[in-house]
Amino acid sequence: MTAPHVPHFSDAPVLLDLFGIAVFAISGALLAAEKRQTLVTFIFFAVATGIGGGTLRDVLIGAPVFWVHTNATLLICIGAALGVWLISSRRIAARALDWFDAAGLAAYATYGSAKALAYGVAPVPAFAMGVLTACFGGIVRDVLAGEPSILMRPELYVTAAALSAGLYVGLSLLGTPMWAAAAIAAAAGFGLRALAIARGWKLPAYRD
Repeated sequence: MTAPHVPHFSDAPVLLDLFGIAVFAISGALLAAEKRQTLVTFIFFAVATGIGGGTLRDVLIGAPVFWVHTNATLLICIGAALGVWLISSRRIAARALDWFDAAGLAAYATYGSAKALAYGVAPVPAFAMGVLTACFGGIVRDVLAGEPSILMRPELYVTAAALSAGLYVGLSLLGTPMWAAAAIAAAAGFGLRALAIARGWKLPAYRD
């Protein structure tokens, strides 16, 4: 019985994945800090937020779950939780959670689409995998903390993830080098989310 073929992914923008894990883990720990939780809860929130979206993505695309066979991922999450725990909350900007979340959103949306394409997923589902990778960890974090899910707020959040994922897939189909496509896609998604945070941009709500 032959082992399943695992696509070669060493040339993919793996740094985006590590960056996304780290900043999402920090965002989870920051929410635990706002809730005045224990160190154990800090770590749990950091891990759940850091690996949530990527875990669901890997299960859906048939890839080995990315954090199961390496120590680095969980160590990054634990380190992020310890870092937030040790830094005085007075040194953390009031909206730090939003900014760390924005950075993770753009990085993870881009990487999620890149990994899906590398595993032979069609372009439209690969786009969806990018959005799912970016948003699911934040949803898990908010649900665990008893906060209103970001999906229930009119902020430009999923839209920013969709911009990063869509740009990466589109640029890849046009033959743009992977690193260039990743940089453009991540920067665009972060830029849109940053403007939404800074200027309060929102999507119009349904009105009967």
